[in-house]
Amino acid sequence: MGLSYDEIRQKEEKYQLGTYRKLPIAVDRGEGVYVWDTEGRRYLDLYGGHAVAIVGHCHPKVVSAVKKQAERLLFYSNAVYSSVRARASEKIVEIAPPGIDRVFFCNSGAEANETALKIARRFTGKTRVVAMKNGFHGRTIGALSATGLGSYRSDFSPVIEEFDFVEFGDIDELERAVTVDTAAVILEPVQSMAGVEIAGDEYYSALRRICSEKKVVLIFDEIQTGFGRTGEWFFGDRIGVYPDLITLAKGIGGGIPIGAVLIDESISKTIGYGEHGSTFGGGPVAASALLATISVIERENLVQNARTIGEFLRKELEDIEIVRAVKGRGLLLGVEIEGKASALRDYLLGRGIITGTAAKPEILRLLPPLVLSRHDTVVFLEAVRDYK
Repeated sequence: MGLSYDEIRQKEEKYQLGTYRKLPIAVDRGEGVYVWDTEGRRYLDLYGGHAVAIVGHCHPKVVSAVKKQAERLLFYSNAVYSSVRARASEKIVEIAPPGIDRVFFCNSGAEANETALKIARRFTGKTRVVAMKNGFHGRTIGALSATGLGSYRSDFSPVIEEFDFVEFGDIDELERAVTVDTAAVILEPVQSMAGVEIAGDEYYSALRRICSEKKVVLIFDEIQTGFGRTGEWFFGDRIGVYPDLITLAKGIGGGIPIGAVLIDESISKTIGYGEHGSTFGGGPVAASALLATISVIERENLVQNARTIGEFLRKELEDIEIVRAVKGRGLLLGVEIEGKASALRDYLLGRGIITGTAAKPEILRLLPPLVLSRHDTVVFLEAVRDYK
């Protein structure tokens, strides 16, 4: 007999460090865009475990790949070669933007960002980094030092001090901030936690120009935007603007923890043995999940689906009375509403729909699996229309 919701909640609150405010449900299983709680109730999941369930919960091909690999070899480190890691490395570089020729595997988004910052400092011989106000890059001390959102950084002061913060989208301020001492510029192409903020195309083009002219490493934190979520494999694909380093995590393993840094050839050829490492990075099970996830995205045309369903969602939401604006791209959307988004989130949960919020109290955040169908989208839209 399984534990009841109340028993689960009491045990987690008693034994787990209380760092998360949780929705009042205990998720027991998942399939596609749905999860079921321990009481057997089904929920349409438009949050995806914070953008992780990118190909849907428990996709059969991902589950099969993980099961087969787990039965063959659970783990061995990078001290030896691995067939599945070799294939995963080849495949992720194959789908990467132009210029990328190497990948470094790790375990999480924060670790990926730490790695990228370390690489940039090593490559340039400089230490200062330009980051964005309201950006978020993780909770480890280096990633936190690059985070300009809310009080995340200030709550743990002193952090690493060699970061200069500028307004996201302001080309003039960016140009002034990048100096001879700057090693890198790091940013989320879409500031998700800040409220799904996105800049104009000209900003990203100027960003690339400034970094190239001043010989500064450009880092795109694509932990939430990568692997098709914005309707392109990578954010820059739509406008042809590419960084030197791309950090990835969240959904790239289809639910299995894995992070990665994609590295431009000009930088990768300068990195030698012993300069970095990660014991569990690119482990066999994680690598098999990555391969299966890429295969599902390709075969099921999920990049196009993210674009198509995202456009449909935007158009329909903009016609709903309480919606002031819809921000973002593809299936990373911020719905600005009249009133507090947390109230709408709670109402939708009561209707069997899981959504998220953001740092801005008026933003409802949507990060659904890319397998989201038009039918399931309509279920969500009807619930929003009914909200009073």
